[in-house]
Amino acid sequence: ELIALTSFPSYDPEIMADGHEVEIINSYNQDDRLPFLNKVVGGAYTPGSIVKPFVAYAALSEKIIDPNKVIVSTGEIVIPNPYNPSNPSRFTDWRAHGAMTMREAIAFSSNVYFYTIGGGYGDQKGLGITKMSEYYRKFGLGSTTGINIAEEQAGVVPDPAWKKKVFDDDWRLGDTYFTSIGQFGFLTTPIQMLRAYSALANGGHLVDPHVIKDKQGNSVDIHLNPDYLKIIHEGMRMTVTLDGGTARGLERKDVAVAAKSGTAEVGSGNAYVNSWAAGFFPYENPKYAFILMMDRAPRSNALGAARIMGNVVEWMSENRPEYLGIVVGDEQ
Repeated sequence: ELIALTSFPSYDPEIMADGHEVEIINSYNQDDRLPFLNKVVGGAYTPGSIVKPFVAYAALSEKIIDPNKVIVSTGEIVIPNPYNPSNPSRFTDWRAHGAMTMREAIAFSSNVYFYTIGGGYGDQKGLGITKMSEYYRKFGLGSTTGINIAEEQAGVVPDPAWKKKVFDDDWRLGDTYFTSIGQFGFLTTPIQMLRAYSALANGGHLVDPHVIKDKQGNSVDIHLNPDYLKIIHEGMRMTVTLDGGTARGLERKDVAVAAKSGTAEVGSGNAYVNSWAAGFFPYENPKYAFILMMDRAPRSNALGAARIMGNVVEWMSENRPEYLGIVVGDEQ
């Protein structure tokens, strides 16, 4: 059940129904921020690092790595170029994180860790693109949710067949690395990602989203391992609580939030970013999942989605405390 669904910028329906404010209507049509598009359902966006919990779950499920194994990020991995040894391929992290386990890699959002468990590096075996794309689809990515309030997009989970069809080119290891951090040709809708995060939170049930009050959506059990989910949950909680965690703006005293941030580079020359915040609360007994996505922000933008989502939760604590489990008087 969707408690809130907002797409910005919007438009004034009275102006559209009246039809006399031609100048304003023209401004809607010419606005490159697409006010007529319900972005939650009909917009497909590069997800970036919010896919990492799904890769982590896949690696645990396929027994690719022990969650306590340490992988060191020096800021990049380097793949030799057999055709030009002086020009190797470099796959960068957003910083040199040092040594980390799976939980810390989720909390600090290490690209190198997820390149490694996604595509393999050194002595660490990777999932490979076939298994990785299989698990993405297991969580409902790359397919519609069935919500019927707007024309819904399915998005794209990149794989060799997709690349061959679209680019008439073969799949490469670098494509696997980029897909493991939610880049390359990856596209997802916010509602699709919300459904996937709900499955992480609720123990493995993909629930059909809807806007009918108190109705239970149809649910499919995707049979997730609770021990593996616990590790993912702990990493997402550390994302909020640890110094250096990428969703520190969601740490609160009144409700425990588990989260994952994402920053996806988009546009010509990667001039823009999509900033995402995803997660659930309360951490101990999840009842609500959330997605907040900021579309095509300048790279210099300092207001990430996790910080804005923190403002949303603060508003809820003051105006809708019941959703945070806050007791008001004799009611909860």
